[in-house]
Amino acid sequence: MTDSASPGHRVRPRQPRRSGDDSVPQAPGPRLTAAIVIPVKDDARLLERCLSALRSQTVAADEIIVVDNNSSDDSAEVATAFGARVIPCAQPGIPAAAATGYDAAQADLILRLDADCIPPATWVEGVFAAFRTQPEISAFTGNARFIDGPVGCRRWAAGLYLGAYATLTSPALGHRPLFGSNLAMRRDAWTAVRAHVHDDDSELHDDLDLAYHLGREHRLGTLLGEPMGISMRPFSDLRSFRRRVRRGFRTVVIHWPNDFPPRRWRHLRSRAEGRILTTTGGSA
Repeated sequence: MTDSASPGHRVRPRQPRRSGDDSVPQAPGPRLTAAIVIPVKDDARLLERCLSALRSQTVAADEIIVVDNNSSDDSAEVATAFGARVIPCAQPGIPAAAATGYDAAQADLILRLDADCIPPATWVEGVFAAFRTQPEISAFTGNARFIDGPVGCRRWAAGLYLGAYATLTSPALGHRPLFGSNLAMRRDAWTAVRAHVHDDDSELHDDLDLAYHLGREHRLGTLLGEPMGISMRPFSDLRSFRRRVRRGFRTVVIHWPNDFPPRRWRHLRSRAEGRILTTTGGSA
């Protein structure tokens, strides 16, 4: 692997082009800053690959935060070698690790991906562009492609997976879900829902839980551009797949009765009607 860090061979982190550098073309409007959050547990080699890809971004984030969720390998050391800020999280589970990273971020935008992801080179640049051109959107989520598994089925398998996820969760949410491997949100939106997310339950899907809370009062958008590279390994065995499905059902029902579908739909419809009235000059 070129231009990467490994145990016993540390490399000096390159100084990335920041989002506000004069050398980086900027769209009109106030300068935005971004922090990338990566939860990790015992994934040193894949984290190394992910951080290498982040180093090659056309526009760099202002900070990379790696949340070490009690790793027994050298994940923290790899992150430090790449210049990331490492934050320990003793509470087990992705919900706790992700929330810990979001809390630590001080940038305007919080970007999230997983340690086994490979982001396209324009990922961060695309996120900046999306938030600048659509200031009414509080969170964006994007598409993905599989980067491992049988070559012949990667494309259709990724489409089937994400399509099934959206099809099964959208009726419960009343809007499209968020996808944690390709996610970006405004920090003030996170702050608004921080007290309500279920970060103490390791058997939830943290991105679906976040979608429930952000979607009630905030607008969610689609991040265009190249898809995020993700791993097929969570679906490598039936037991792992069943656990993901079980977590999905648990994430949905834990929000009942307040977000039972008909009740949530009515709330979203009332909010949308109020927004339309306000936009057209009426009273919400």
